[in-house]
Amino acid sequence: MEFKEKVATLVEQFLETRPELFLIDLKISVDSNITVIIDGDESVSLQDCLDVSRAVEFQLDRDEHDFSLQVMSPGLSEPLILPRQYGKNIGRELTITLHDDSEVQGELLQLSEEAITLELRYRRPKLIGKGKEDVVEERIIPFSGIKKAMVVIKF
Repeated sequence: MEFKEKVATLVEQFLETRPELFLIDLKISVDSNITVIIDGDESVSLQDCLDVSRAVEFQLDRDEHDFSLQVMSPGLSEPLILPRQYGKNIGRELTITLHDDSEVQGELLQLSEEAITLELRYRRPKLIGKGKEDVVEERIIPFSGIKKAMVVIKF
């Protein structure tokens, strides 16, 4: 079995025992630096990362293949990649870049298997008369239309 396949199998086997966790990315560089990025339906703790690290590291022989291993969760500055990541962000503000490079920002209200629903709040010129009016609308965006999705960080 190739080294990358062996690492991927070890990660998958561990994640089968912890269904609340899931794999975002697995990278192995030319010089065997392994990076495993995991996320969870609720959150990812330091202990979760340690558990994944141990499940992989203790099954590999450094004499057979020298490697370094890093297990982490995606940071706040990382985009949402998998539909499963959206669930724990319901109620949060997201900035969505669509495939036509336009952006929409709104509160994530719900998600389905195919799409997300955002609540957009903005001001626009009044349809009749002068001035502006506040608008609140819901917009359904299919996952296939999303180029990039970021959680808006508020302080």
